[in-house]
Amino acid sequence: FAPSGETFLSVGDDKTIKRWSLESEDAAALTPDYSLLMKQTILGKAPFTSVSHHWKQSVFATASTQVDIWDEEKAEPVRSYVWGVDTVSSVRFNNVETNILASSASDRSIVLYDIRAATPLRKVVLELKTNTVCWNPMEAFNFTAANEDGNLYSFDMRRLDVPINVHTDHVSAVLDVDYAPTGKEFVTAGYDRTIRIFSHMGGHSREVYHTKRMQRVFCVCWSADNKFVVSGSDEMNLRLWKAKAWEKLGPVSARE
Repeated sequence: FAPSGETFLSVGDDKTIKRWSLESEDAAALTPDYSLLMKQTILGKAPFTSVSHHWKQSVFATASTQVDIWDEEKAEPVRSYVWGVDTVSSVRFNNVETNILASSASDRSIVLYDIRAATPLRKVVLELKTNTVCWNPMEAFNFTAANEDGNLYSFDMRRLDVPINVHTDHVSAVLDVDYAPTGKEFVTAGYDRTIRIFSHMGGHSREVYHTKRMQRVFCVCWSADNKFVVSGSDEMNLRLWKAKAWEKLGPVSARE
């Protein structure tokens, strides 16, 4: 999503970047079948795997065979970063230090960039591939990486040689991670068909969610009101979970 909340971006294996409108007040925003209006299409040189929008500016980053920085008003990237990798699997802008972004790549590396600089900042290589990274929205220097070895590694970007915490409990690859708005917890999606909630300083999960029908979980998202978690899994279902399983939903009585 753009910072204005009026447009959002999508990327795909067809080498295209598409910008969509959410302005329902505009008569032109609805196509004959009442779908969202596609405002712009950009054709790239390779299939895209990830996209992340700057939190304040009309700038976004894409991941493919390299990391590209785009301006919404231009059809060509304003800057490209390459550091000897075949495919970049994910890219994510920092919520606080908004000019910093992180990427994970197929060569098991995590690379940090500053879009004001012409070259990447730093790089760390783990034992197995990192599927995605997520920045802590309250601690500007910290991010968490979801790894193929079933663990999550939290790093301080100022010191990448040693993780500040290792979060274990998944028994298979961790495919996605997303922080709560408070920055104190995060939710993970596992290839072991579970969703787990960790404290940002805890080594083990405080909550695990699973059902008989839910298959491999590929993506998770923590809601902005800090009450719900959304998961998407292999059997093509979206599930809505309570962030705190013991919390009661709905109106409370006067006695409560």
